[in-house]
Amino acid sequence: MSDESDLARNGSIRHALVEATERLLEGRHGRLGASALRDALVDLYEFWLGKAATAAGVDTAEPGVALVAVGGLGRRELVPFSDLDLVLVHNDNPRVGEIADALWYPLWDARVGLDHSVRTPAQALQVASEDLRTAIGLLDARHIAGDAELTGRLGTAARDAWRRTARKRIPELAEATRQRWHRSGEIAQSAEPDLKYGRGGLRDLGLIDAFALAQLTDRPGEELREARQLLLDVRTELRRELHRDRDVLDAADAALVAAELGFGDRFALARELSGAGRAVAYAVDVALRSTVDVPRARFGRRPARTPLDDGVVLHGSEVALARDAVPARDPGLLLRVAAASARTGKPVAHGTLRTLADTAPELRAPWPPGARQALTELLGAGEGLVDAVEALDRTGLWARLFPEWGAVRDLPPREPVHSWSVDRHLVQACVEAARLTTTVSRPDLLLFAALLHDIGKGRPADHSELGAKIAAQVTERLGLSPADCALVSDVVRHHLLLPHTATRRDISEPDTIRRVADTLNDDPVLLELLHALSIADSIATGPGVWTEWKAGLIAELVSRCREVMHGNVFVPPAPVTATQRELIAAAVRTGRGEVLVRTEGNLATITLAVPAAVELLAPAAGVLALHSMEVHTAALRAHGGGRVGVFTASPKFGSLPQTSLLREQFARAAAGALGITPKLAAKERDYGGPPVSSVRPRVLWFDEETSGADTVVLELRAVDRIGLLYSVARALSGYDAEVRWAKVATMGPAVVDSFGVSPRHGRLDQRWRDAVEAAVLAACRS
Repeated sequence: MSDESDLARNGSIRHALVEATERLLEGRHGRLGASALRDALVDLYEFWLGKAATAAGVDTAEPGVALVAVGGLGRRELVPFSDLDLVLVHNDNPRVGEIADALWYPLWDARVGLDHSVRTPAQALQVASEDLRTAIGLLDARHIAGDAELTGRLGTAARDAWRRTARKRIPELAEATRQRWHRSGEIAQSAEPDLKYGRGGLRDLGLIDAFALAQLTDRPGEELREARQLLLDVRTELRRELHRDRDVLDAADAALVAAELGFGDRFALARELSGAGRAVAYAVDVALRSTVDVPRARFGRRPARTPLDDGVVLHGSEVALARDAVPARDPGLLLRVAAASARTGKPVAHGTLRTLADTAPELRAPWPPGARQALTELLGAGEGLVDAVEALDRTGLWARLFPEWGAVRDLPPREPVHSWSVDRHLVQACVEAARLTTTVSRPDLLLFAALLHDIGKGRPADHSELGAKIAAQVTERLGLSPADCALVSDVVRHHLLLPHTATRRDISEPDTIRRVADTLNDDPVLLELLHALSIADSIATGPGVWTEWKAGLIAELVSRCREVMHGNVFVPPAPVTATQRELIAAAVRTGRGEVLVRTEGNLATITLAVPAAVELLAPAAGVLALHSMEVHTAALRAHGGGRVGVFTASPKFGSLPQTSLLREQFARAAAGALGITPKLAAKERDYGGPPVSSVRPRVLWFDEETSGADTVVLELRAVDRIGLLYSVARALSGYDAEVRWAKVATMGPAVVDSFGVSPRHGRLDQRWRDAVEAAVLAACRS
């Protein structure tokens, strides 16, 4: 560093500043490490500013004048090419304008970025009361020159004011923070992180410090201190290498920075940065939630604990455990909590995560159906999935569910088109796949394949082949059937087949189409799953990867392959059994609805029968919905002068209803005496209304070969909600559509319902189909 003789030889203070800065950056007397370089820059600027302040008359001014540093210089975290944040504080000094000019102009001449202000203490505090950035900036105020007592009074007053008002300003601060995150993206799992403004970056560490100063949260622990050091070191080396002020780290610059900081390569650095960003982002999320008062209901009571799932409630603005939940005896509770969080967009309470981490038992293979259903709901929840998985991952719970995740966690992409690390890409692919669940007949398998399609990366092997083997192991552990395990494995193995063929081969050649069909074993379900996954995978990769040109080529390839396969995804329901025939006979004999219930744990098989002239599907679906019964499958058939419906269902909350109550209510509903519609509307209101979804319901038509020429198959693919089946059944009945049979399947957040329908009167023509389709779609949206 220069001394006074150096300054004299250079002829001016500002010229010495420029030369000394260059000497430090170029390492003419030995290259300094990142931390040492920051310390040297702070010492250099403090020395220069002290001399400049003396020359400008700061030390001799009356009444008092003080030069105060905030920002990076105030925190002693000055990185190369940073602006200097300076405040010239005074007690109404008449010469303050002259002093300020004498200070600022040499800095401008030296091309030093400057964010400056001239204020009395009262003015500074007034601005801080109106501007959050100023309020937080003054917390770092540090004396440089002049009246030290004046600096001390300002700093003390600023910190006292922050402690008094911080909690009231948290909502405004939270909103500004979320807007910044939206503009700058994330540090964690990002291919090009913004080290300062990104979510989990240095600006967020400043927020944590501010919360701790106001005693709203604990002081940062060792993990956050290490994250701060890494982010500062990377930012320092990035600016030193580029010789300019840049905070976004791209792949090319990351290689240079990694070498300077002693990492093996840019991928090793990226994983460390991603881990640091996750730690900071999670700490900020917890801090923001913990500093907001839990809203109170009327008359000062605590807010209601609204049930979301079995053992899961919404308490205030957080997802929490119900009072009677016993995590140690409920392996699926963890997934139900995560699914509720993703579905509602509400975070899981920190205490709930700790309880689950400490007491939740291991899910042993094969997973019980309820746990698999909850996983499907979680993966199909849309945007809320990202934060839900992150919360589980930060607490080690996600790794318990999927030990294979460790190989891709924070794994940076090798291809420059990718915007995310591999693990985030897989989660994002699920988000995109959730929008496509109505385009496939097996939305559950689409979601599993989206989660696992790149699980083979990060290992020295073909990631598609290795991923297919891992996917087979994972789905077997989940408890899928051997056929479904094989199907998911095939989707993972061939997930690049359609885009590679469409963009690199002549798809007008019959041989090309035949090769694709042969590769897929002429399986139309595999084809449609690959089509949907190709879309989700491309969109989740990054901007510009999914184009109209690519979409058109793949759609044409799929259409040609489907023509070659000549396959339909529809399968009719099973025939009527002897037990069901007996129940139908009883219903015909008595003229009223009959009910038979068999239970296995919390799963019920409910068989209902009515005479042929009585409506079955809508009353049955309505009564089950009133009892918060989630219908997993349903099959409806006509036989011997009556109808029978077999429903498998489980309670969304609580326990199974009594059989006698179901029988009594079903009989009343079938007779039109229960008033189901207003009761279901009130129930949906009580639980937040229907889910808000961007997924459009879809209706497909198939010719029915088993029931005669007067019957067609209507297949509905939609997002599930309370009373959906009831609404659809009423829409069919209202548009003169007789349901000869039905087959209902609920797969996580989606349903695939097939109905064999025919017009009670008139002709089965296109006009009738259009009217029925419009009514069904309207029922889905209502």
